[in-house]
Amino acid sequence: MPAPALPAFDVCVVGYGPVGATLANLLADCGLSVLVLEREAEIYLLPRAVHFDDEVMRLFQTLGLAERILPHTHVSPGMRFVDAGGRLILDWSRSPDVGPLGWHVSYRFHQPDLERILRDAAAARPAIDVRLRAEVFALDQDDDGVDIRYEDVAGGALCRARARYVVGCDGARSLVRRLIGDSLEDLGFHERWLVVDAILGRDLPTLGDYSVQYCDPARPATYVRGVGRRRRWEIALRPDEDPAAMTAPAGTWRLLERFISRDDAELERAACYTFHSAIARRWRDRRLLIAGDSAHQTPPFLGQGLCAGIRDVANLAWKLARAVKTGGDDALLDSYQSERAPHVRAYIELAVRLGGLINTRAAEAAVPGGLTRSEPARMESIKPQLGPGLSAGAADLRGQLAPQPLLADHVRLDDHVGYRFAALLDPNFLAGLPDALRRELTLKNVDVVADPALQPWLADNRVSAVVVRPDRYVLGSAKTIGDMDALAAAI
Repeated sequence: MPAPALPAFDVCVVGYGPVGATLANLLADCGLSVLVLEREAEIYLLPRAVHFDDEVMRLFQTLGLAERILPHTHVSPGMRFVDAGGRLILDWSRSPDVGPLGWHVSYRFHQPDLERILRDAAAARPAIDVRLRAEVFALDQDDDGVDIRYEDVAGGALCRARARYVVGCDGARSLVRRLIGDSLEDLGFHERWLVVDAILGRDLPTLGDYSVQYCDPARPATYVRGVGRRRRWEIALRPDEDPAAMTAPAGTWRLLERFISRDDAELERAACYTFHSAIARRWRDRRLLIAGDSAHQTPPFLGQGLCAGIRDVANLAWKLARAVKTGGDDALLDSYQSERAPHVRAYIELAVRLGGLINTRAAEAAVPGGLTRSEPARMESIKPQLGPGLSAGAADLRGQLAPQPLLADHVRLDDHVGYRFAALLDPNFLAGLPDALRRELTLKNVDVVADPALQPWLADNRVSAVVVRPDRYVLGSAKTIGDMDALAAAI
């Protein structure tokens, strides 16, 4: 008698934190069936990540979740770096206005709130099957898919399932990364810091809305304003300090009392973390892939850890959907690491340099362009280009983020497009497109948009058209019909 068929899915996501939950929702919206395996029983209720940016909010918008998430956020005015004497040495203020991506540049949030919204969204998508208390212990690949073996920890049963692809969103100690079988590239930053989360008993306006980096060589520290009355301090530990003693209330308050008194707040959590900087050397082995902390780790000084993981899955989901729907042609997946790894490296390297600024008096060596001694330097948010990968047409704008204007009908661009390719064209250029090229774009489900709100951007960049990928990065631009033919062929 033949063995019963294993439950089969298009993609298995290992890990159900914000990155895994976002990926599951995206894949379901692409029409794929998704199995999520998570070893924990519940959402971790204490704070972890506290910041995401406009690019991440834009992806939450794509999932239809931005308006649900927005009430649980606080718009951040930016970050200030001060020396041991309190002098401002670096000003990284963000604009109070909505930026070109259609959202504010910086948001503070409470991770458990975000996770609940992402998980509620997944529960409403029938294509997603979530199994909690499921500990994966083996992944066996063949030409057609992956056999997944896991333990139902609650009941002790050994279970199996099958998926075309498996994506590890299972954190810094990722099993999936270990099974891919390569090491992490060490980028040189490893420091122990005490992370303290506190809830104020009353408003303390003197703390301010800005995050503050205290660049004091004797005791570097970071202050982060969270949502509501939540506040975080990250304080460097010395080599001779015992983590257990420093995370005990007496040790924690000894370091915290330079900022607030014991009467001002209740400690929610104090934990010792070693901040790392590392990138996995391989993000894919055939049908196994990794994303988020499984693929890279960064010091927190830019607030880009969660953001990087969300960017990973925005890049990956549509490529996995293409691989599944083409029935085995997955060469496009080779572009995942080549595009994402240089991008995340740029953020990590800047975070390490800022860590150097926070830890040393040699500020000029830490900040791009150096610092003047007469007045504070200003810093701007970076938006790196993608690394080499999928591209076509003219090189102008290739690998950059496309803006998201409000269109003439008062609909945001991404709401009009959805999670798919879009061709953004000058109306005169659109009028001259051959019928065959128009049909090709239609057959490939490309949303063609020729809206007045796009014209300034196209004109400023001296292009007639731009093709934007589902992850909102530019595939390439067109100045001629030949360029547009190349773009259509690459979609």
